[in-house]
Amino acid sequence: MSKKRKWDDDYVRYWFTCTTEVDGTQRPQCVLCNSVFSNADLRPSKLSDHFNRQHGGIGGHDLNSLKHVPAPSDQSETLKAFGVASQEDTLLQASYQFAYLCAKEKNPHTIAEKLVKPCALEIAQIVLGPDAQKKLQQVSLSDDVIHSRIDEMSQDILQQVLEDIKASPLKVGIQLAETTDMDDCSQLMAFVRYIKEREIVEEFLFCEPLQLTVKGKAVFNLFRDFFLKHKIALDVCGSVCTDGASSILGENSEFVSCMKKEVPHIVITHCLLNPHELVTKTLPTKLRDALFTVVRVINFIKGRAPNHRLFQAFFEEIGIEYSVLLFHTEMRWLSRGQILTHIFEMYEEINQFLHHQSSNLVDGFENKEFKIHLAYLADLFKHLNELSASMQRTGMNTVSAREKLSAFVRKFPFWLKRIEKRNFTNFPFLEEIVVSDNEAICIAAEITVHLQQLSNFFHGYFSVGDLDEASKWILDPFLFNLDFVDDGYLMKNDLAELRASGQILMEFETMKLEDFWCAQFTVFPSLAKTALKILIPFATTYLCELGFSSLLHFKTKSRSYVNMSDDIRVAISKKVPRFSDIIEQKLQLQKSL
Repeated sequence: MSKKRKWDDDYVRYWFTCTTEVDGTQRPQCVLCNSVFSNADLRPSKLSDHFNRQHGGIGGHDLNSLKHVPAPSDQSETLKAFGVASQEDTLLQASYQFAYLCAKEKNPHTIAEKLVKPCALEIAQIVLGPDAQKKLQQVSLSDDVIHSRIDEMSQDILQQVLEDIKASPLKVGIQLAETTDMDDCSQLMAFVRYIKEREIVEEFLFCEPLQLTVKGKAVFNLFRDFFLKHKIALDVCGSVCTDGASSILGENSEFVSCMKKEVPHIVITHCLLNPHELVTKTLPTKLRDALFTVVRVINFIKGRAPNHRLFQAFFEEIGIEYSVLLFHTEMRWLSRGQILTHIFEMYEEINQFLHHQSSNLVDGFENKEFKIHLAYLADLFKHLNELSASMQRTGMNTVSAREKLSAFVRKFPFWLKRIEKRNFTNFPFLEEIVVSDNEAICIAAEITVHLQQLSNFFHGYFSVGDLDEASKWILDPFLFNLDFVDDGYLMKNDLAELRASGQILMEFETMKLEDFWCAQFTVFPSLAKTALKILIPFATTYLCELGFSSLLHFKTKSRSYVNMSDDIRVAISKKVPRFSDIIEQKLQLQKSL
């Protein structure tokens, strides 16, 4: 280990002062430019060289002359007054900015210290020279520092969201879902929708682990404790949209009963992105058996490593596009439709592979009746995927989602009429393989029964967002027939006045529905509040699904820790940390220590 150099008061003649590290290492700091050098530079030749080259001065000053030089902290305040950041500020800002980018890209915290900083130092040395490299060396990017920076930025973002929630003129909407990560730890994620100024905002709220039990009561306690911790009354929530196991977050779960007991007038809805589950429950026996056969085939191929490798090699040899199949999953609804399409399009090749492996699934898989059922299921689930994809967007409300579901169900009578005539135009895969009248008659009867049952279930299951006739002015106040509104309805006069404004009509034609009603808060507050109470509740848990996808980046075999809420918040939040406030607080804290 090299010997550490010691400070000598005589070095002040070169306009340097001394800074001491935590471990006792002394480093020279120029009082003119605030540059801090290494302990190895703590010698007259180095200090004199810097003073002469950078400041063009002549040495020979003493301690008394330095008394009139502002201290580094005073210099910092003077620079701020002129709109110039001090070196200490810029070093902190660089550290925070990198931590922010690290979180946004979902990278491990160690990437800064192990890769980015060494690369940056090499680039600075080559392109800008040793002085720039020394400045860059002072930017703190250790694992612990990056973790600390992300935590501080997360708390700032959370504080902004909580302030917005408190200031929202209406009750907020909550989106809540539960999943299990790679460590079999249950994670509860929540997003919030509220009004800020003239728009509806959607923001990440929290992602917290369920430590002990995964029950409705435990979910409610975690949810309630979050609001209590931040001193916000639970009745600020006007609606909650849930997704997950029915025993945990379903309509009859303990969570729902506890929420309604705590907030009696709250609206509880279930995610509308899961029509696949409803379709599966209504499948006749033969169609359900066909679906289970597909699941067993997938598990046979993907569930055994040798089979999976042989399957990939087999498809590479024959040049088929789909060499990798998706696992069948209950909760990841979009996967099932893709599986059925892939299986049908690769039917002959998979059949050959099952024969090659002497699988006992061959008899059921190569049966012609199974293939017909598979074709119908692939077509039907493809329609469902298109429906679900149309609802996968931010800003989706219950009214818009209900309209899409209603439009989908209205297609059933047309499909049934065509099927009665043995016309399978709406089911292209099925139309491709049905060749005989007997086959057409059999499958047509099964499809007719299934679609009729499915239509009934859709009407009863997805009733949320269905407006009565007197409330449809929310969708279009200008074309709405006012005769449907009772004369005693206090807002009828406001509706008549609103319809008479040409300027408001232009706003309605150019703005999104939610933004239009937000813009009417000052002019027609009663109308705006009534409309937005319908439009604020979430229709799906789409944002939670996106959040769970981000969770896969943070929770890996090499990067596993229980609580990732701070990292996820910085990564997916639309809000930007208030860097100047965070840095100012940091500097004040350092001065007080």
